[in-house]
Amino acid sequence: MRTSIATVSLSGSLTEKLTAASRAGFDGVEIFENDLTASSLRPEEIRARCADLGLGIDLYQPMRDIEAVPEEEFTLNLRRARHKFEVMRRLGADTVLVCSSVSPLAVDDDALAAEQLSRLAGLAQDFGIRVAYEALAWGRHVSTYDHAWHVVEMADHPALGTCLDSFHILSRGSDPKGIEDIPGEKIFFLQLADAPLLAMDVLQWSRHYRCFPGQGGFDVAGLVRHVLRTGYAGPLSLEVFNDVFRQAEAGPTAVDAHRSLLVLQEAVGPAELPAPVVPTGVAFAELVTPDAEPVSEVLGALGFARTARHRSKPVDLWQAGEARVLVNTGPAARRDGTGLAAIGLESPDPAGAARRAEALLAPVLPRRRASEDAPLDAVAAPDGTELFFCATGRPELPDWRGDFEDVDHTPQDLGVRRIDHLALVQPWHHFDEATLFHRSVLGLSAQESVDVADPYGLLRSRAVTAADGSVRIALSVGAAPADDTVHAQHIALATDDVVAAARRFREAGGMLLAVPANYYDDLAARFEFAEGELDTYRELGILYDRDPHGEFRHCYTRTVGRVFFELVQRDGGYQGYGAQNAPVRLAAQHAARRLTGG
Repeated sequence: MRTSIATVSLSGSLTEKLTAASRAGFDGVEIFENDLTASSLRPEEIRARCADLGLGIDLYQPMRDIEAVPEEEFTLNLRRARHKFEVMRRLGADTVLVCSSVSPLAVDDDALAAEQLSRLAGLAQDFGIRVAYEALAWGRHVSTYDHAWHVVEMADHPALGTCLDSFHILSRGSDPKGIEDIPGEKIFFLQLADAPLLAMDVLQWSRHYRCFPGQGGFDVAGLVRHVLRTGYAGPLSLEVFNDVFRQAEAGPTAVDAHRSLLVLQEAVGPAELPAPVVPTGVAFAELVTPDAEPVSEVLGALGFARTARHRSKPVDLWQAGEARVLVNTGPAARRDGTGLAAIGLESPDPAGAARRAEALLAPVLPRRRASEDAPLDAVAAPDGTELFFCATGRPELPDWRGDFEDVDHTPQDLGVRRIDHLALVQPWHHFDEATLFHRSVLGLSAQESVDVADPYGLLRSRAVTAADGSVRIALSVGAAPADDTVHAQHIALATDDVVAAARRFREAGGMLLAVPANYYDDLAARFEFAEGELDTYRELGILYDRDPHGEFRHCYTRTVGRVFFELVQRDGGYQGYGAQNAPVRLAAQHAARRLTGG
């Protein structure tokens, strides 16, 4: 279907917004009135600019407080509308959005509203323009889509139809099934937005917290299915008011927006995208560092052995059980210390995974590699982390380990079995984008978002997982841009006995994160433990959580650069990440940072 986006959804000047929309692949735009009035370009120049970019102008919006008002007020409204219609003719826009009135002058009189909207539509028709009437969720008298349609039906004018907006419909809890009773040709426009499920004033909710379809809690796909059953043939258009999007760079936001519509179309109709290829495990995590010694010391204490060296690059392979960590000291090494730069994901079909990513606007990254290196495809996640699609140990496909040459090493078993999960810190304006990316491009399932109290703000976290738990990635972001420099990434390592693994790590010279004694006093109040068990946890800094399905024990290493490690033991059916303990861990890390001056 044709795709469109309202310019209010993007940051920057009108020219920047149009360019971003075109580059992201949109077919058209809604011109927001404020963007036009603030632009130095004349309407004719904007029209030409859109044509050069391959964009249609699908809607001009909004026209407010028109209907159900005293006659003298409506005369003034028609004067205002005439001027706007002249501007629209210069723009080349043929549809205008009229919002249900919030004016204190408006009266509760559907017949008057219909009569005045009919007169407005008559004037619009003289200019070759259609009027799309929309119910604002906070409209003074008309606040639901079925009421708006009733008024349009009463007016019975060919140039008057309705505009449906998923936020206004779903935020009020209206049943969208009734949309199917509206003739498709009378649905002049469809605006789409998702939103997190919040208990707050609907106007504030709308103005600040909308997001792109698939990023919130609304069933936008279900609503669109109802619309399509009417025979609606217009564009799918995004109208998203969001404080974060309005501050973020327009280009990536527009790509994220268009990706959301591609995934939405996949959900509501015959799939035109390559099928999702869900990863089946973590092949490796790659750390880049200007100095390999500190991270090598931690890996060695955790029981990793340096088993191989890349043939042509300064990259070492460290392994413990099925957990593999690459340490890269090449030109890509971060100046701000050790960081998690790439993740290798086991894929049943690496080529298919790459095709899916490219179809969803995540192009395969160019790689510098020798002719004999494995042809490994990678895409960039929104935070810049490279995601490689791997086929480890499968003879029918290239194995990335063939690029490495074995080195002499002494195997050791200190209890690490595999990578349990990875935690990635997102740039503050990419959190929702990251969730949609991992869900749509990788086919992972998104869990509920969790807010965690940090001593200096609020940390928001959301996990994306494979159904069997073979891949778990925790995405997190601080409450403000400054928090990005505070929170580190981490690699969680699964072990069968976290107490034994923690002791071995400490005996090997490793430093575990110190946990405040008060935490264990609280733990004793919440749970019953075997004699001496809590003392052991206190000694080693082990944290504990329990849910109806199982138990979770975990502890942390000190941070190296921007990375730390976690040892975890899952018993029973526990599927979480110890979110209850996150505030304690964050406070302890802040305290450790102050002590070390890091």
